[in-house]
Amino acid sequence: MKDRLPFDHFFIKCYWMKLRYPFLLIMMLLLTLESQAYPDYACSFTDTLKRENEISSKHSDSINWKRLTPVIISGATLYAGSMTALYKTWYSNYPQSKFHFFNDNNEYLQMDKMGHFTTTYYISKLGYNTLRWSGLTEKQSVLYGGGIGIMYLTVVEILDGFSSEWGFSPGDMTANTLGAGLFVGEQLLWKEQRIQLKWSFHQTQYAQYRPDLLGKNLGEQWLKDYNGQTYWFSANIKSFLKKESKFPVWLNLAVGYGAEGMTGAAYNSLMYNGKIIPLYNRYRQFYLSGDIDFSRIKTRSKTLHLILNALSFIKIPFPTLEFSQGKIIGHPLYF
Repeated sequence: MKDRLPFDHFFIKCYWMKLRYPFLLIMMLLLTLESQAYPDYACSFTDTLKRENEISSKHSDSINWKRLTPVIISGATLYAGSMTALYKTWYSNYPQSKFHFFNDNNEYLQMDKMGHFTTTYYISKLGYNTLRWSGLTEKQSVLYGGGIGIMYLTVVEILDGFSSEWGFSPGDMTANTLGAGLFVGEQLLWKEQRIQLKWSFHQTQYAQYRPDLLGKNLGEQWLKDYNGQTYWFSANIKSFLKKESKFPVWLNLAVGYGAEGMTGAAYNSLMYNGKIIPLYNRYRQFYLSGDIDFSRIKTRSKTLHLILNALSFIKIPFPTLEFSQGKIIGHPLYF
């Protein structure tokens, strides 16, 4: 992530992305704890306002130590274990240095910052759901949950800061803070997440030119190729309307950000393995699209609700308008 030598940077970036984004996806699956946190009524909501009222009236704010104790122990163990494993398998293999900073804000047209932003948002959400399930008050769960999100990735940045190969990235830290701040702000303001962060991916032509950086196959490319990733702010329209509105509770409006034409981090590569790489224009993309919030779909099946809640991280293919390079492009379906 922190550029020293171009080739080393590309290799390190690939490996590092393999560590962070599978972790993010695991967080998505763990978010199904939200349903278990309110087992008596998680599957019977008709709309957001009813959900909020039922949670407020039925959820006890008294701490459940039978739940909180194993949560603290398992959380601390998981945190210490993951940090130890990360240090031994990664940082210990590279030279250490005095703590220093590194500016990587010019890489990947800030797509990597969107990854940090989204990761911290969902870790904060996971922390909140788990603490609320354990009986902490709404405010305590929100603030501690946001703190967990920031703390986890702050330690990673500090480890970067003591490695001569990288450095503490203020840009990454800013993205981490904003991600947690979005979750905390929405929860304090609305007691729910009306605007969720989502992700989508499609294969691109660029990976063939830098398979080491962008992935050799689909299984690697959806983790590595920023050209095919899009990050979305998906807003639930119903939650902003009056209670009596008949607008579908599951229909969202989504605004997306992506970038394309990148065969390198801060600049495009000219050659790889002796082969010339075509010259591509690096540019940003902005999107306007519809979306579906599966977590708000009414169902009495707890299993189905768990599945739908886990799928809420994924932006659903929809007709989409793309704004890029001074043009407006229509996509019948975009993912």
